[in-house]
Amino acid sequence: METLNMITMRLILLFVLQLSVVASIRAQTEDLFNGKDLTGWTIYGTELWYVEDGLLVCESGPDKEYGYLGTNREFKNFELTLEFKQGAEGNSGVFFRSSIEGTKITGWQVEVAPPEHSTGGIYESYGRGWLIKPDPEKDKALKYGDWNTMKVRVVDDNVTTWLNGQEMITLTDEKIGEASGCIALQIHSGGGIKIYWRNIMIQTLD
Repeated sequence: METLNMITMRLILLFVLQLSVVASIRAQTEDLFNGKDLTGWTIYGTELWYVEDGLLVCESGPDKEYGYLGTNREFKNFELTLEFKQGAEGNSGVFFRSSIEGTKITGWQVEVAPPEHSTGGIYESYGRGWLIKPDPEKDKALKYGDWNTMKVRVVDDNVTTWLNGQEMITLTDEKIGEASGCIALQIHSGGGIKIYWRNIMIQTLD
């Protein structure tokens, strides 16, 4: 029969173990945006990327062309979560396992778009085009003009996306599995676009 001291010690050990697990998870998760400046990122193109009131803002510039903000590091297997709020037009995207030269990007985009334009779907830039679009019924998850939470999980050749807790797509693709590269945010061409971003967190799964 356990004594009170033995039970107390067991509870302390269990608590220490739980703290260790939580610390391990936190150690693997990092914020890609520090809320102050664009440290860790590179701007591609002439469109506008800046920090305002702790938010990352992308806005069409005078050239009204495509623009990208890419991480200086590459990520292979990961779970990325971020929040975005669409202003005017709201056409953007989150690229993964990508490479950028000038404003030409190769890789895969998780679509961020106005209603009924396949937010959460996967598009291959300078390649096969649309690989998968969400069921149109799932578009109801998008809160246009308000804050949205997107999660993207990429492990080897499998990609799953969620929007505000709603699973949007899951895709298995050999070409994706063979690739590596940076994460990048996009601003679409055409002008008149403004999008806000915050809480860009990544957990590496390698």
